[in-house]
Amino acid sequence: MLAKCYSGALNGVDARTVEIEVFSVLATSSFAIVGLPDQAVREAKDRVTTAIRNSGLGTKKEFAVTVNLAPADVKKEGPIYDLPIAVSLVKAMGVLNTEHLEEYGLVGELALSGAVRRVNGVLPIVMEMKRIGRRAVLVPAENVEEASVVSGIDVIPVRTLGEAVLYLNGEKAISPAYTDLAALVERERDAGDDFADVKGQGTVVDAMEVAVAGGHNVLMIGSPGSGKTMIARRVPSILPPMTVEEALEVSRIHSVAGESKGGGAFVTHRPFRAPHHTVSAIGLLGGGARSVPGEVSMAHRGVLFLDEFAEFPRHALEVLRQPLEDGHVVVSRAAAAYDYPSKFMLVAAMNPC
Repeated sequence: MLAKCYSGALNGVDARTVEIEVFSVLATSSFAIVGLPDQAVREAKDRVTTAIRNSGLGTKKEFAVTVNLAPADVKKEGPIYDLPIAVSLVKAMGVLNTEHLEEYGLVGELALSGAVRRVNGVLPIVMEMKRIGRRAVLVPAENVEEASVVSGIDVIPVRTLGEAVLYLNGEKAISPAYTDLAALVERERDAGDDFADVKGQGTVVDAMEVAVAGGHNVLMIGSPGSGKTMIARRVPSILPPMTVEEALEVSRIHSVAGESKGGGAFVTHRPFRAPHHTVSAIGLLGGGARSVPGEVSMAHRGVLFLDEFAEFPRHALEVLRQPLEDGHVVVSRAAAAYDYPSKFMLVAAMNPC
């Protein structure tokens, strides 16, 4: 029997649609995943089969299972496909009765017990599911805060595989989660350190106000303990408040980067990033074996603070030229190119030398 549902693959800070097709037939037990999966996706077969068994959804029959992740030329990374594969497999085995599985998007990692664990990049995937017209998207309960800011699609939080199956079968009602995005941004707009706390330092305060008003970058030179870092940390509080569109844009970057652990994924105030002077060029720009946004993108719409500026490697500082001028970074790899936004205010500090 063939079953199909939808999920997403991250491409920079955006997502593209992935169709999960599962075909099962009564035969000697086997499990194959095709469609350019990475190691984490290939290991899903062990998590999925064990989770199904421990959720009481398995049968005594043996099935030969083939999972296709389409399009086949896009690399699939991470454990986000566990839940859609498991639900589609349960449907293919005849345990799930719904005839409308294709109307749903699903994303989530499975524990061996059948619990659904949080994953990175839920926000752009939910936005993609809305774009392609899915009726609802099932997400881990720990990701529901960030996912529920997307209006126009039902966001269903699930804690276990069994709960997801009961919902799709119509045997359990789960209310869609919804967050008023505009109210959330307005409520938390004044969070963080306040520039009004700075006492004295009139020349520096005036210079910072001018720099913020004109969108300029700043270098502070002063002796240790004179207040450079203290002032820099308060610069976001005098930047213009973030709009709803900017908050959504910044939150999408932080979601992809995995900065939303603990559920508080949505970013409502200007970012402030202060990497150590040992940071590499890749750490600043982004990339790596599994491409993620760098510090210049994590500081998007906010402040990138480089303390002990003279201690940073020259190569790391040179790579800041293009992001400062263009407002985005293109990380090119053999398999793909990722475009990360990087519009930030650079604030640097160093001691006299």
